[in-house]
Amino acid sequence: MSTASTIPNLVLPKTQKVALVATAGATVEIKDHPITDPEDLAPGECLLKMLCTGVCHTDLHAALGDWPVKPITPLIGGHEGVGEIIAIGKNTTNSPVQLGQRVGVKWIANSCYNCEQCRKGYEQNCHNVKLSGYTIDGTFSHYLVSYVHSVTPIPDGISSEAAASILCAGLTVYRALKYSETTPGDWVVIPGAGGGLGHLAVQYAKYMGRRVIAIDGGEEKHKLVMELGADYWIDFTKSKDIVGDIKKATGGYGAHAAVVTTASSSGYTQAIDYLRENGRLMAVGLPADAKLDASIFFTVFKSITIHGSYVGNRQDAFEAIAIAASGAVKCRYVTKKLSDIAQVYDDMGKGKIAGRIVLSMD
Repeated sequence: MSTASTIPNLVLPKTQKVALVATAGATVEIKDHPITDPEDLAPGECLLKMLCTGVCHTDLHAALGDWPVKPITPLIGGHEGVGEIIAIGKNTTNSPVQLGQRVGVKWIANSCYNCEQCRKGYEQNCHNVKLSGYTIDGTFSHYLVSYVHSVTPIPDGISSEAAASILCAGLTVYRALKYSETTPGDWVVIPGAGGGLGHLAVQYAKYMGRRVIAIDGGEEKHKLVMELGADYWIDFTKSKDIVGDIKKATGGYGAHAAVVTTASSSGYTQAIDYLRENGRLMAVGLPADAKLDASIFFTVFKSITIHGSYVGNRQDAFEAIAIAASGAVKCRYVTKKLSDIAQVYDDMGKGKIAGRIVLSMD
């Protein structure tokens, strides 16, 4: 009889601490939760001992249940986790990862790999997709069941804490820039540049040779984005004419692309005005309930492309992690404990966080 593969002398406790939201809108709480027995793993599944997990604005939306697509509750949130594989399900064949290997868990926990979207490389749009911390248990836990063909190997040269936020925030902005059809020297506007996604977008854009106009508010974020290489700063709390400021920075023509990383609808409203002809609006940030208000006339007249860019596929994740591991992109993060999650959500909802928060499982 086949049994699960486990690391030598593996002894697991019966329960673990997790951050759980009982119902949409309820306060997140630290609870005891069972740990899956390795013998109960299905073929293709693996059990991870989590090392850390990032906290993303999506996790807050999941807890609030304020998106049109509703999460499953009770919910263990989180989708930016790094852990070590301690068991692999019995009868698993051709596993690309091994026991003891450090791997990352992403928003896309698993997909079918066989439908039209998966075959075309759009795994995130698979109709049978499993979403970490949204439709299945997420990374706010000490042990987690994941999938050998979907986890991302974490290379040497990058810490687990630094890698965590690359698995979602970094991956998301990297793909948006990759598909923005910009070339080296082009101007890219990044609304929300000092936030969790934005500060990574600034770095990936500079790695790709783009010129960056960073938009955000406050001196702390101003200092951060300029340290990361932004070419031009606009404080939206002080500017009286954001469109005019962008056109001034770009010689009067406007930007080639906008990668909107803010979760506020205000980041989208002026993009059609400040993009130049054949510009691309890369919609990334997800306001809970907002509409994209764009002039149809000028969208057509200027040949503007509006492109919804939703996380990324497995190859995008490999590339985003490799760039970060090379040292070209560094995540600015503060480490906290899993038990701090309620305060982190409160600060996130009030816009108090610059960079990222990573929760340690120690």
